[in-house]
Amino acid sequence: MIALPLLGAAILLLGGRRTDRWGHLLGVAMSLAAFVVAVVSFVEILGLPESERRRGIELYQFIPGIADMGLLIDPLSISFALLITGVGSLIHIYSVGYMSHDPDRRRFFAYLNLFVAAMLLLVLADNYVALFVGWEGVGLASYLLIGFWQFKPTAAAAAKKAFIVNRVGDFGLLIAIFTVWTTFGSVAFGDLSGATVSGAIDSGSASQGTITAIGLLLLLGACGKSAQLPLQSWLLDAMEGPTPVSALIHAATMVTAGVYLVVRSGAFFEASDTARLVVTIVGVATLLAGAIIGCAKDDIKKGLAGSTMSQIGYMMLGAGLGPVGYAFAIAHLITHGFFKANMFLGAGSVMHAMNDEVDMRRYGGLFSVMKVTAVTFIIGYLAIIGFPLLSGYFTKDGIIETAMEHNQILGWLAVVGAGITGFYMSRMIFMTFFGKKRWADDAHPHESPSVMTVPLVILSIGSIFLGAFLILDNRFMKFLAPAVGAPAPEEFPAFHFVSTAGLATLALVAVGAVFAWFRYGAAEVPQVAPRGSFLTTFARRDLYGDALNETLFMRPGQWLARIAVFVDNRGIDGLVNGLAATIGGTSGRLRRIQTGYVRSYALSILFGAAVVVGALLYVGNM
Repeated sequence: MIALPLLGAAILLLGGRRTDRWGHLLGVAMSLAAFVVAVVSFVEILGLPESERRRGIELYQFIPGIADMGLLIDPLSISFALLITGVGSLIHIYSVGYMSHDPDRRRFFAYLNLFVAAMLLLVLADNYVALFVGWEGVGLASYLLIGFWQFKPTAAAAAKKAFIVNRVGDFGLLIAIFTVWTTFGSVAFGDLSGATVSGAIDSGSASQGTITAIGLLLLLGACGKSAQLPLQSWLLDAMEGPTPVSALIHAATMVTAGVYLVVRSGAFFEASDTARLVVTIVGVATLLAGAIIGCAKDDIKKGLAGSTMSQIGYMMLGAGLGPVGYAFAIAHLITHGFFKANMFLGAGSVMHAMNDEVDMRRYGGLFSVMKVTAVTFIIGYLAIIGFPLLSGYFTKDGIIETAMEHNQILGWLAVVGAGITGFYMSRMIFMTFFGKKRWADDAHPHESPSVMTVPLVILSIGSIFLGAFLILDNRFMKFLAPAVGAPAPEEFPAFHFVSTAGLATLALVAVGAVFAWFRYGAAEVPQVAPRGSFLTTFARRDLYGDALNETLFMRPGQWLARIAVFVDNRGIDGLVNGLAATIGGTSGRLRRIQTGYVRSYALSILFGAAVVVGALLYVGNM
């Protein structure tokens, strides 16, 4: 699975321009081949008894005495592998059409293959050190893809921003790995079960504070990759990359890595109530923040980016609820991979037809000319707002119900987030596909070619049926249980088609959709965004996240740099240069004594001899 896309990236990068004509085909083939391997592995796992659905593969000695390079195939890792390679392959196919006129298409597919390979290593690694190699590979690939159009200053700046913000989270993950090794003497997942962690606490070899610190540091790493508060500022800027990149990052790869890390490290979070509570608080805060941001974005891709931030918040909330929440969190991650890839690629199809225009205020009435794109996008929209019997209805509502059982406050906040989701996603639909045409004079919208619409159709089918398939009869929970330590089958929660939380969620979603209709469906949408209230400005500026970072980190950093430069120039360099100047000046003055005249030297010798004789006579008379 890992070697095939990695080989594709190597051939395309090293082959250079000689591979331009067929490079995109090789990229698609390698991703599809990895998907076939993932399917075969999945079938093999299904054929094993539940107790044996965990296979370790040792590759080679990596860091002697600390960590080997090995892979782990279990229900959790294979679920991610299927998502990465399956949805990733559809994005590869879509990109053949979307990037058809780009002169660097071959390099783009090389980076896509590299991204898939790095993400597969991340989820298939059997220890934290190997995971970290894939983790950094994902960071590198995202930097290359976000800044793919590096001739655009905004794209180059967005790539650097994503890279730097993620280094903050990576620092937390590194310290967590060091602490795990110091405390337990191993970084292998197989050696860090819940029994091992709780036993270490009971025996006194690990304190409760240490376990909580490990959990919080792991969460910091997860916040960076999954764009959770307070490390979310890079996500919306990342929309500067080509649209398939946005789909890959938001649906199948990068932002899902943080959720995977939390679930894979469940032993530490289950042993620390504090760490679990912080995970749920971060998840709820982020799902609300992302939803609020999405309400005020006129850029269709940035609106979807705020939506991703919010939906990953739901997953984090589920991951913080323990083993029962893990299944709903990962199930929502998988269904979200389908409907969010569907909508991002749909947005790319709209942009493709509208001369790369991203402002929804210049869309309107596109349903009549782009029916396939519109219908598939609307299916994704219905799935994400939790329309009954579609994928999001089963997975997101499952998270909300589980949250209600653990903490009423968090549960009701999640319900409020669902209501806001109903508003901003309905706003996007009405502004884009319905209402009056607000196109530019040179816009001639048309349906995208089949190489772009077929992936949309496949993804929309998953958006309809996948949630029911995973959740009903606890199918996915039973499958995932051996990997995450879920409760016994008789303790599995049943999905309730009618519940207080579910009815409240549907009611708020309906209110949000109706409000969006009156504001953006029935009423005329101005082509120039009105100034809006303070809250609107607050959302447009991403809740002042960048301003906060500039105030707390960038400007103090600038002053520290200036002080350091002053101390270096005037202090360190001043001392060294002053000493050099003193020696140089003194030597320059002493040099004048050397005149080159014998009479001067004779006089100096006579004077010196007189001084010596005088000194001897003085000493002799004492």
